[in-house]
Amino acid sequence: MKAKILVYMLPALILATIHLVEAQQSKKIPRIGYLNDSPLGGYPKTRPEAFLKGLRELGYEEGKNIVIEWRYGQGKPDPASARDLVRLKVDLIVTAGGGSTRSAKEATATIPIVMTQDTDPVRNGFVISLARPGGNITGLSRLAPELSGKQVELLKEIIPGISRLAVLKSSDLPAIVEALREIELAAGALGLKLQVLDVRGPKDIEPAFRAATKERADAALMLMGGPVLKPNRTQILELAVKSRLPVIYRMWKQAGLFATA
Repeated sequence: MKAKILVYMLPALILATIHLVEAQQSKKIPRIGYLNDSPLGGYPKTRPEAFLKGLRELGYEEGKNIVIEWRYGQGKPDPASARDLVRLKVDLIVTAGGGSTRSAKEATATIPIVMTQDTDPVRNGFVISLARPGGNITGLSRLAPELSGKQVELLKEIIPGISRLAVLKSSDLPAIVEALREIELAAGALGLKLQVLDVRGPKDIEPAFRAATKERADAALMLMGGPVLKPNRTQILELAVKSRLPVIYRMWKQAGLFATA
């Protein structure tokens, strides 16, 4: 579903900008900046591949009639890369998450920005409203904080005896705060005790699992709105197996429940 959205919707969003640039400067090859906070090796390749595929279907091929400036970070917001794209005078900036969208927004108020995904662009301050974004930002939104509460209910269904739940989060973006609120409501209704653990960098992942094990958590829930947890999902799943801790998550390449024996 995500790949199809990126293949068909995202290129359509930027097509109007490209045509405008071509009309104004017929000899200039359009230049797109692609901004991603996650490391190149830790980000699902399917998304940029789908993006390129969609552009090709619209007649644009990288290196021939369009230039793409790829910028990947180190698992945290990278304002310097956003400013670099502005200095290069790209015609458009495509962002791969809330952190990169914020960096791009702070770097320019004039270059069009297309966000490929965001949990809640209104709460995050990127757009005025979904119907009328205003400013220079448009794109796609996932708008799914309520799903976090459903994840708690699903865990309780699968593991009826659960009483303690560890929640790993890697940012305090408004959408994450809202998702955590949904988790708290669901946990309260089900009589679950929560242990919220901040994971602000890769070095925090293992200590978080140790803390969850020490507090005898019965399961863990991953709040994925941030550039830390997704790129390190292999380590997370290995630690889950080692800790014999069921983990539920979403928004990974294979979203769903990873349960340990």
